[in-house]
Amino acid sequence: MNLLKKSKIYNCGTDLPPYKNTWLLTRLILHVPSVIIVTHIQPTWPIYTSELSKQLRPFFLNMSSATVNPDLARERAGASFDVKELTNILYGGPENVKKRRYLHNVAIQDPVLARTKPWAFRSREEEYNESLRQNIYMYKKMKEMGLNFVERAYYSEAATPTEANAIGVHSGMFTPTIEKQGTEDQKAKWLPLARDLKIIGTYAQTELGHGTFIRGLETIATYDARTKEFVINSPTVTSVKYWPGGLGKTSNCCLVMAQLETQGKRHGIHMFMVQLRDFNTHKLLPGVEAGDIGPKFGFNGNDNGYLRLNNVRVPREHMLMRYAKVLEDGTYIKPPDQRIGYGTMVFIRALIISNISKPLGQACTIAVRYSAVRRQTEVSPGGIEAQIIDYQTQQYKLFPMVATAYAMHFTGQFIQRYYTKISDEIEAGNLESFSVLHALCAGLKAFSTWNCTAGIETCRLCCGGHGYSHASGLPKLYSFHTPGCTYEGENNVMMLQLARFLMKIYPDIKRGAPLNEFLQCYTVDLSKKSCMTEEVALGSLVKAYEHRAARLLEDAAHNMERLVRSGKSRQEAWNASTVALTWAATAFCHLFVVNSFVDLVNKSQTDKNTKDVLTKLCKLYAVHGIIERLGEFIQDGFISPLQITNLQNKLTQLMAEIRPNAVAVVDAFDYPDKILDSCLGRYDGQVYQALYEYAKNSPFNEKEVLDSYFKYVKPSQGEGTSALSRL
Repeated sequence: MNLLKKSKIYNCGTDLPPYKNTWLLTRLILHVPSVIIVTHIQPTWPIYTSELSKQLRPFFLNMSSATVNPDLARERAGASFDVKELTNILYGGPENVKKRRYLHNVAIQDPVLARTKPWAFRSREEEYNESLRQNIYMYKKMKEMGLNFVERAYYSEAATPTEANAIGVHSGMFTPTIEKQGTEDQKAKWLPLARDLKIIGTYAQTELGHGTFIRGLETIATYDARTKEFVINSPTVTSVKYWPGGLGKTSNCCLVMAQLETQGKRHGIHMFMVQLRDFNTHKLLPGVEAGDIGPKFGFNGNDNGYLRLNNVRVPREHMLMRYAKVLEDGTYIKPPDQRIGYGTMVFIRALIISNISKPLGQACTIAVRYSAVRRQTEVSPGGIEAQIIDYQTQQYKLFPMVATAYAMHFTGQFIQRYYTKISDEIEAGNLESFSVLHALCAGLKAFSTWNCTAGIETCRLCCGGHGYSHASGLPKLYSFHTPGCTYEGENNVMMLQLARFLMKIYPDIKRGAPLNEFLQCYTVDLSKKSCMTEEVALGSLVKAYEHRAARLLEDAAHNMERLVRSGKSRQEAWNASTVALTWAATAFCHLFVVNSFVDLVNKSQTDKNTKDVLTKLCKLYAVHGIIERLGEFIQDGFISPLQITNLQNKLTQLMAEIRPNAVAVVDAFDYPDKILDSCLGRYDGQVYQALYEYAKNSPFNEKEVLDSYFKYVKPSQGEGTSALSRL
């Protein structure tokens, strides 16, 4: 115990002394699962070695019992697996977990990022001002620390959890678009300015009249060869740019997506750098009309804006010309491949897919912890009230959402790896796999945002009345992430983009041509029946999803062919088949997610108990998906009535088996209280005290008697209460 003595721990409120090169952790001890560790006594403790953490574990065991809700402590103590192992799988190993926790804690402990008041109690202007203050500071801090893309994400999710970033489009879309589509000269000129926030930019694509249909955008950039400038106009009210984040008040520059016209011909959508505001006064430049679009369902710390351009001239060099070019005389040079221009869009969709599991994981953490603490109604008359997590109906709502969070997490990781691989190929000029990536990102963006945002709402409902309060943290999660169903591509349109790709390869499927590795599911024999046994093996579940995906694609294709034979054009047949096509694309995405989860489980190198928990979560995700969409799985008799009964029994069995590990499974997501920002999801389970304190701190309670009482209530009562002091 030499290290322990060296640390001079005298009581539970005493910090360990600072040492060089320590990891400051949000959870008090690194390498000890958050099983019995208390965070609210002392929010952070330095840790030096894993050996020290082992020595300290009994110390924290002893001090925690009086502070953690006993129901929650018992749940953690009864877990059958090591939470640390599951956390390591989620985040790519112990070194990544260390880094993530360290960066979380750096953000949490930074006094500059400390909140002025709780998020729910701010006015809109206060939200925006706080967003600017915090995010400009964070931007410079991350640059100073030299963080890479992943590290920035770790730092940011703890610094301003689930809150709008007033310069998020600048760093997330404006700068990456210049990097990917700018010439070397353009990058040399603009990127240093953008990285130092000398210019703050946004990305203006969506218009009042057009969003997902990019080819229909009306903003026009006409080349004037005489002055070697582009003249950019918003010719109609429907061409007004609308919704870009940071456009209303923050940005002084903008990448404007517009129809290119040169030498009397249109050449489609291209990107133009446009200065909006004076760099010294921040006033709008001549010909530029812009402003904030007002309060929204969420993101109210963001100044989403509108932009109307009237004969705004920009130099020829302000068209991003890495690929397509306009020469001085107005000659247009096409890019080697039109798809190259979609790079930023695909990048953002891949980012959405990889990030959307996080809020669902947070919502599940809140709802599961609360369900373990909340007791409601005795099971037997006169008995103690039961934990609501013990009710099967609560498990049926909640546990599949936990499994979904895991499934989407692993799918998101896969898409990020695949995107990185394909991006490198694109940079080298190889676009062979780009169509597959584009289609995958379109469909999975829709599938993941639909499922995860619906899952957050399910978690909120699982928390009963308290879930309606901002104190729960759940309305904030939902309002912040549900826009993902419409931004960067409306989800039904996204599914149909994937469906169009699948129909394009359908002739290859019919003639047995070689397919991309992700499309091998369409080679299954649809005449075969399911071989699913009572055990319900992972392999048989994948086969069921493959069969469903292949059959629904074939059904959609046959429907289109029937309509064409009846005399309809291809486009008319497509329009009359979009529901069936959406079903087919959704089935493919569902299969992709199941397959990603199964592949992770099969390849996972971990101990037996952790793998057992992962396997049960994977099975629950797949079995629940079949039960919820049963008609699509049994329509052609692939699954028999007896097998359906087995699946239903398996579902309840899996819920019962996951129940003892439910709290530990969400603890493995490893979200500190600062990120959850929830009275219901606190690590220590002290829910009711937290709700009480939250209510007392409402600004409404700063005055015991509000002015409105004397202005409206008292006059309405007349003299009738003047003689009353109390009943």
